[in-house]
Amino acid sequence: MPQSSESSYYQRHIFFCLNERENGQPCCAGHHAQAAFEHCKARIKAAGLAGPGRVRVNKAGCMDRCAGAPVAVVYPEGVWYSYVDIEDIDEIIEAHLKRGQPVERLRLPPDVGR
Repeated sequence: MPQSSESSYYQRHIFFCLNERENGQPCCAGHHAQAAFEHCKARIKAAGLAGPGRVRVNKAGCMDRCAGAPVAVVYPEGVWYSYVDIEDIDEIIEAHLKRGQPVERLRLPPDVGR
């Protein structure tokens, strides 16, 4: 995957919210977000998609969309996802991170916040 623009270090960047709330409020950590992050990172690396000009998988703190937990966001498109399991992560990898096609069924509605 070549770089999409000279100003972008990565072609795509996916951030996984791993925030944990201690007061019982909804949070991504309570929905196995760490496991999803680790799975995505391993799959991207194994596929040879990691690194400059390709894909970067990162941890993030609270992204203030807790009601949709767990959440991830892909840039530069700014597509927000809510996922349920590893199969959802695999679909995001195959469709969006590899081919640039957002997974519509996993998109987080724009009005979902905290």
